Amino acid sequence: MSTTPDIAQQLRVLRENYARQLPDKLALIEQTFRNGDVDGELQNLRFLAHGLAGSGATFGYPGLSAAARQLETLVDGALCAGRVLNTEENHTAAKLVEALGHETRTPVEWIPTPALPARVTPDAARKLIYLVEDDTELALDVALQLGHFGYTVRTFETPEKLLEAPADDSLAVVLMDIVFPQGELAGPEAIVKMSAAKRLQAPVIFLSVRNDLAARLATTRAGAAAYLMKPIDIGALVGELDELVRDHPPEPYRVLIVDDNGPLAEHHAFTLQSAGISTEVATDPMAILAHLDDFKPDLVLMDMYMPGCTGAELAAVVRQLKNYVLVPIVFLSTESNTSRQLTAMRLGGDDFLTKPIAPEHLISAVSIRLRRYRVLRAHVERDSLTGLLNHAATKDRLATEIARSTRQGSFCCFAELDLDLFKQVNDTYGHLIGDRVLKSLAELLKRRLRRGDIVGRIGGEEFGIILPNTKAAGAAALLDELRDAFSQVRQYASIEREFTATFSCGIAEYRGGSSSNDIYVLADKALYRAKQAGRNRVMLAEQ
Repeated sequence: MSTTPDIAQQLRVLRENYARQLPDKLALIEQTFRNGDVDGELQNLRFLAHGLAGSGATFGYPGLSAAARQLETLVDGALCAGRVLNTEENHTAAKLVEALGHETRTPVEWIPTPALPARVTPDAARKLIYLVEDDTELALDVALQLGHFGYTVRTFETPEKLLEAPADDSLAVVLMDIVFPQGELAGPEAIVKMSAAKRLQAPVIFLSVRNDLAARLATTRAGAAAYLMKPIDIGALVGELDELVRDHPPEPYRVLIVDDNGPLAEHHAFTLQSAGISTEVATDPMAILAHLDDFKPDLVLMDMYMPGCTGAELAAVVRQLKNYVLVPIVFLSTESNTSRQLTAMRLGGDDFLTKPIAPEHLISAVSIRLRRYRVLRAHVERDSLTGLLNHAATKDRLATEIARSTRQGSFCCFAELDLDLFKQVNDTYGHLIGDRVLKSLAELLKRRLRRGDIVGRIGGEEFGIILPNTKAAGAAALLDELRDAFSQVRQYASIEREFTATFSCGIAEYRGGSSSNDIYVLADKALYRAKQAGRNRVMLAEQ
């Protein structure tokens, strides 16, 4: 989307404020330069020049940034040598300070840069899937299984049949085999033809027994959204489909900006917000731990030089926290010294972006790293069968929510679910059908729980749900509604055989002084009581 009027206006106000403050900034630099021989003043001069070098071009003063960077480099050389400026350096620095004054009087025209296009979320009603597969039995099985998850599947035996099909605006995804009697790469070749003729707007997932580079390259050139191996893992396929056909917008990316230069940090924040990225600004680097706990960023964008500590030192501290080992830390700085950059990377940073940076480049660079982080985090935190959080991630999130509730004095509940008589399902119908039951419950929970609720698979047939800002009575009502809905879902062992399944649930409410482990144990005991009382029911913990 383009920069919204509100954000464009906020950026304009920031630029105007920056221009008004420039004379004072310049006067401070001139005074600090005159006091160059006083202890600490040379260090202050470098710090002030560093700030202007990083911010000037962003607010329409590219010449200011260039002159300030030269001054910073000059002063830095003297400081690294442990001395004050010599006569020649002092003369050069005086010329650069004079140039700063000149550049403050010659701003360039400022035009807000359009942000990158936001990701378009498909309409929730678009649940039609085209499956192109010459194995009719496999096609029938896939269509039946996807039907359990709310998808309508239309099958085609050959790519030619797909090419002949009329356009359908409700089409969500095409599932395409690669090998057909018409050729070893007939599937991707047909997709290339359709795309060239502008007859295909839906994403394509390729399914194949081939795992060679030639096949993967062909699908990549055809614009593959995903590539899944046969035999088809329905859970993985449903996970890919759910990503491509969402019932609600994806959770916005979250970026924490740590920079003591408030106006510049706000400018970067508004720029990222224009692309739909949620931001939080920390101008005091010493407060970063509170920001991490409350905001839970997907990426930290950090300056290198700040009062109190350097960005490299702060990155090293962040890496000591187990929950933030994988979170990307990107330095946004004027620092160009390769040795210092490598030291910062060794201490915990992932990449460097150079100030000043064009808005569209900032959005693009940050977005790329955010997408990769979300994919990596999903592999680490997600259960492969259901796509829900795994046991460890669920317990970590519970600890986080309990800590937040403690700080904010809010409510929180934890619910533990267990499928009733699940061993009988596996023994009677087989483990494949049992897996389908697990996935159907996971799908129900994902679709029916509220946006802020957190759900995970914590055992074989056990699920955990964290309900922030919820009291026990509200949690019980919600879970009982889900219990009733799940008990009415028809589970299919085959076209002729169907059955239903139920679950029992125990709920514990957080109360001041309780730990996350206390709440976990209480919910488990309540679940046991629900089982003992006859199953297919919800019980509150005795607290």
